[in-house]
Amino acid sequence: MPFPAVQDMVRGRFAPSPTGPLHFGSLVAAVGSFLEARRHGGEWLVRIEDVDGPRARPGAADLILRTLERYALLWDGPVLYQSQRGEIYRAALERLVGAGLAYPCTCTRRELAAYPRSRDGSPIYPGHCRNSPQPSARPPAIRLRVNDTPVSFYDAVQGSHRQCLERDIGDFVIRRADGCFAYQLAVVVDDDAQGITQVVRGSDLLDSTPRQIYLQRLLGLPLPTYAHLPVVADNTGQKLSKQTGAPPLDLEQPTAMLWAALDFLGQAPPSALWRASPKTLLAWACCQWRLEHVPIASSRPWPAAFLSGNLSSRHE
Repeated sequence: MPFPAVQDMVRGRFAPSPTGPLHFGSLVAAVGSFLEARRHGGEWLVRIEDVDGPRARPGAADLILRTLERYALLWDGPVLYQSQRGEIYRAALERLVGAGLAYPCTCTRRELAAYPRSRDGSPIYPGHCRNSPQPSARPPAIRLRVNDTPVSFYDAVQGSHRQCLERDIGDFVIRRADGCFAYQLAVVVDDDAQGITQVVRGSDLLDSTPRQIYLQRLLGLPLPTYAHLPVVADNTGQKLSKQTGAPPLDLEQPTAMLWAALDFLGQAPPSALWRASPKTLLAWACCQWRLEHVPIASSRPWPAAFLSGNLSSRHE
C-alpha cells in the first residue's frame, strides 16, 4: 500500500488515462479535485490509469505530468501507474471468484449487440453464462454477479442517486477476455490502496459509481465521498474528449485556461487575476473554492474564446 492511511486525512485524486494530452475537460476535473482536497487541508494524488495497455499512447503519461506541473497542479507522493499493479488486481479478482461472486463469461459483443443498452451505451447483460459459461475456444471474460437491491448514494454536486444494477446494468465485466482488468475493478482497488477519501470527477462517470460502491462493499473496503462535476461540451453538444478531437491544453497560457476552468465551475474568479501566475490564481482559488457553487448541469458549452483561439483578448 503506497500511501498508508492517516486517520481523518482528506485525500483526493486525479486519474487520467494516457490516451493523449489533457484538454479543457480534463483540466476542469483536475482543478475541481485539486481544490476540493486542498480546501480541506488534504492531499491530492495523481494516478495514471493505463490498465488498458493497448489504448495507452507512448509518451502521453509524461506529457500529462508535465502539463500538470506547468499549470501548478502539483501532487503529493509518488504517481501510481495501474500497468504496474496487475498482481494486486488479480488477488482481488481471485477473492471474488473464490467466493462465488464472479464467474467466467464467453459471450461475444456480437451476441450481446441486440440487447437493450444501459445509459453508458453497454449492453445490459442478460445472464447467459451466470450458471455455466457456454463452450467456446476463446478465453472467457470474468463478470461480477449483481442483485436487485438498489445502490443509493449522495453526490455532493448531483444530489441523490439510485440505481438497480440487475435491471440497469446486469452482471458486469471485471476482467476482459483479452486479460485486461476492467476499469471498475482497478479503480476500486486503487482508491483503497491510495487511501482516497473523496472522488471528484466528471459526471460522465456518475453511472459507474453504483458499480464501484457495490464492489467496495463486496471487498469490505471503505467508501469515499463522491462529487461529479458538470461535463464540458463542445459547440455541437458532444462531451469534449480526445475521441472527439478536443485540442490539447495550451502550455503557453496556463493562467487563462485555469481562469476559464474556475469560471466554468461557478467560482467567479476576478478579472484582475487573468494575467496572474498559475500559482497565484490557484492560491486564490484554494481560499475561495466552494463545491456548492459548482453547477449541477451535466454539460455546458465549451467557452467560445477557446473555440476561436482568442484567449488573450477576453480581458483586454
